[in-house]
This record gives sequence, structure tokens and C-alpha cells, in this order.
Amino acid sequence: MRRTPILTAIALAALALTSCSSGSTDPAPELSGVSPSTRPPLQTTTPGPIGPSGPAIAVPQSRWDALVADLTKRGVTGTPQLVSSEAVTFNDGSLGCPSPGQSYTQAQIDGMRVVVSVDGKTYDYRFGQGAEPKLCGV
Repeated sequence: MRRTPILTAIALAALALTSCSSGSTDPAPELSGVSPSTRPPLQTTTPGPIGPSGPAIAVPQSRWDALVADLTKRGVTGTPQLVSSEAVTFNDGSLGCPSPGQSYTQAQIDGMRVVVSVDGKTYDYRFGQGAEPKLCGV
């Protein structure tokens, strides 16, 4: 009589194990044929203009010359007119203009944002610690 409860327990355990098996060798059959995600990539910075985090400042001559040289290198022939210049503390080394696939220093960078206009077109330049300009929005 003692064998009946043991055999019943074994039979129930075997039934439970076989009912959990789907019989498929594919570990995730519900995912076959599904295309990769079409979600946009994660953005690490807020798109749009960066507001000033400091006062309006004069553009040093070395930075202005570098900015004009960069415009000339890009084929812009008009005379740039200063729209605004302000001190900005950027959140990272991208200076608020990250490029896909690039990695940047993850520290706050004191710099400046200089916006100029040439023949009705606006150019948004960023500077970090040096005089090398970075054109944002290209």
C-alpha cells in the first residue's frame, strides 16, 4: 500500500515536467521572424539650443580668427556678423553637439557658444578650453 503514494508522486512529477516542455528545440520560438527594434537610438543630450549658463562675453580675437578660418574652409565667403556669444558650462566633451559613435569626456567643460550669421544663414560654434571651434548642427 505504501507504493501507491510514491508511484503517484513520481507520475505527477513526470507529468508536470513534460507539460512544461514545448517540444521545440528553439529556446525562444516566439521571437523567430521578429525584426530588430525600430526605436530611435538613445539620445544622451537634449536636442535643441543650449541656453547660456553664464554671462554674455566678448569673443577673444584668437577664437574669432579660428571661427572665420573654419567658415572659409567650408566655402563660406561672406563676412560673419556676431549674433550672440555667451559663456556656457557644457555637460560633457561633446560641447552640446554629440556625433553618433563618438565617445566624449564625461565631465563638465567651461567654454563658450558663439552664434554668427553670414548672408542670412546662422552658424552655431562651440569652444571648449582651446581656440579650436566646433560647428554644431552640421
